Amino acid sequence: MRTWFITGTSSGFGRQMTEQLLERGDRVAATLRNPARLDDLAVRHGDRLWRAELDVTDTARMRKVVDSAFADLGRIDVVVSNAGYGLIGLAEELTDEQIERQIDTNVIAPIQLARAVTPYLRAQGGGNFLQTSSMGGHIAFPAMSLYHTSKWGIEGFFEAYALETEPFGIHTTLVEPGMVATDFYGAADSTPSQLPAYAGTQAADFTHGRSSVPLEAMPGDPRKVAEAMIRIGDLEEPPRRQLLGSDAYHLVRDALTARLESAEAQREVAFSTDRDGFTPPRT
Repeated sequence: MRTWFITGTSSGFGRQMTEQLLERGDRVAATLRNPARLDDLAVRHGDRLWRAELDVTDTARMRKVVDSAFADLGRIDVVVSNAGYGLIGLAEELTDEQIERQIDTNVIAPIQLARAVTPYLRAQGGGNFLQTSSMGGHIAFPAMSLYHTSKWGIEGFFEAYALETEPFGIHTTLVEPGMVATDFYGAADSTPSQLPAYAGTQAADFTHGRSSVPLEAMPGDPRKVAEAMIRIGDLEEPPRRQLLGSDAYHLVRDALTARLESAEAQREVAFSTDRDGFTPPRT
């Protein structure tokens, strides 16, 4: 029996993972805004489900919940930072409050969770940390500038965090799904564009739902994504990043290939700014 700590377990990947882990006999420390939403699982699985009320933007509460989980459960093998907030709208038209909520939920909260669990994971000799990211941590679409900001930002944090904590046996994986048939777009905070200057643009159309992809056209299966995340959590040496979905694979691969080609084209100008007489470590 392994023990998992998961944020955002009321729906989506978090709920799917919680159900599957409990069914196979593991323990889950599940956090969510309304723990009553897991009453059905508590009836079926008893004390293998540990629940705590948590708004991940409340850092003080986050620390208390983490302390309580480790105190009550002892070792936690896998931490899954899954809670998130979707925001759709043109950068010019979003409110300050929406921007702050996006950063607070998708960037600051995972950072604070990582900071809170690190001493415990180090003391127990390691563990796996899964951070739900997105193919949107490599590519970008119009009308999702702040969402992409959060994903690109959290990927940068965990790139460095992984290097800092690997010596302690802490393994970090950025999970990067493509489009999955969940209610992400329906649940997202969406601000339809009202500025005449954007009328008729792809970005404005997207904010009004005219360019959105229907669920039946999304390749990702939420159940299979959860299964894949569990497999990653079970690995002794998990990958630093894991794409999930054929769309994520192709779109990210194409974007990275184009970025490498662009970098190669910039080689002459890049080298021209070195000090005279400096020998590059690689040529």
